[in-house]
Amino acid sequence: MKRVAYYTLGCRLNFAETSTLAYRLQQLGFVKINPRSDEQADLVVVNTCAVTEQATAKSRQQINKLVSEHPNAFVVVTGCYAQIEPEQLADRVKGIDLIVGTEYKGDNILTLLGDLSKRDEPLVYRTQYKDIHTFHGGCSADDRTRHFLKVQDGCDYFCTYCTIPLARGRSRNGSIAELVEMARDVVAKGGKEIVLTGVNIGDFGRSTGESFFDLCRALDGVEGVERYRIGSIEPNLLTDELIHWIAEDSQRFSPHFHIPLQAGTDEVLRLMRRRYDTSLFARKVELIRTIIPDAFIGVDVMAGMRGETAELFEQGFQFIQSLPVSQLHPFTYSERSSTRALDIKPIVPMPERHERTARLVALSDQKLRTFYCQQMGCMRRVLWEQPPLQKDGIYAPMHGFTDNYIRCQRPYDAALVNVCQQETLSRELIETNQGPAILIDR
Repeated sequence: MKRVAYYTLGCRLNFAETSTLAYRLQQLGFVKINPRSDEQADLVVVNTCAVTEQATAKSRQQINKLVSEHPNAFVVVTGCYAQIEPEQLADRVKGIDLIVGTEYKGDNILTLLGDLSKRDEPLVYRTQYKDIHTFHGGCSADDRTRHFLKVQDGCDYFCTYCTIPLARGRSRNGSIAELVEMARDVVAKGGKEIVLTGVNIGDFGRSTGESFFDLCRALDGVEGVERYRIGSIEPNLLTDELIHWIAEDSQRFSPHFHIPLQAGTDEVLRLMRRRYDTSLFARKVELIRTIIPDAFIGVDVMAGMRGETAELFEQGFQFIQSLPVSQLHPFTYSERSSTRALDIKPIVPMPERHERTARLVALSDQKLRTFYCQQMGCMRRVLWEQPPLQKDGIYAPMHGFTDNYIRCQRPYDAALVNVCQQETLSRELIETNQGPAILIDR
């Protein structure tokens, strides 16, 4: 039997696609191993990210590390980096045997593996973004508690800073009937939570004549699913109808929203060619907070976009500060080849970008702390997950999430794995990235 090691970087969509490929290879007799174990792999698959320059650098770093640790393995690199800049990958990272773009998924990759003989130069396969039209569905199955269901791929928006449309192609999706069957399969495998993933999931239905709201209502009827979460959804595609339905009629969709803002001023949003303004964004947040007061609202924010003057950043910071959201996901703008943002002036110096990002991170910590403190003493359903086994043979503390995305921790109890039960939120139970101390000062 052949041994295969997987390493996935980037978004939940990548994890779902890696899981689909792993299932195909398992059917062919491949055995999955931990890439960091002492076992030597016959095949290494790295699914890369290219959303920022930091992401591509990390992808190269991980590929180099895996090539060194598995010197005799046939190395396949796929994902967004492989699609956008395969020549750079082949030039800067030695030991790769096959580079395949995002159109090559599942069975398509399998036909290119051959007998896993090492090559002096990598074979490169990719399709031009405008010709990527096929939808390859998938659902991650690495964790029997939470699964990531790919419902959509590609994007037609072409924001000025973003390369994802070049990597993922046109917006397209699976059918509601197919995705409902995948959800039922998750239930059959014991899965309790399904996260809907995609590049622009609110655009669902473009290739099937359906709608994202129709999909949500159909999935809501699948018996055995404890809860669904909606992945990142554009504010202009998050309809009032969907928000009201989650608040009033849905049985299984969680009060958890992840909405990208990217910039806090209309001027910078126009430079980015986003399809909404700050007024629309604020109204969506206000509606959620009014009819679902305990909802978790996460917001993506970019710092240092070209054209974002110091004055515009301050205005945007004040706007973001005023939003009653739960947490920010700040990241630093980085130049990406083939994007229209490269023509925008002025250029924000990199130290200033990092300083702005740090201020947004600090603001996020404040907002998360406020949100968690507001939830103290509340009763919420926590879905407990299987923790990893530590080197000393003892299980680490177990973690779980409430429906409104509060991360909890407790001592390991095998009887609670994959069980959803009511818990009273306390300082001892709640865990954050900063640790329980974040809750000490109110």
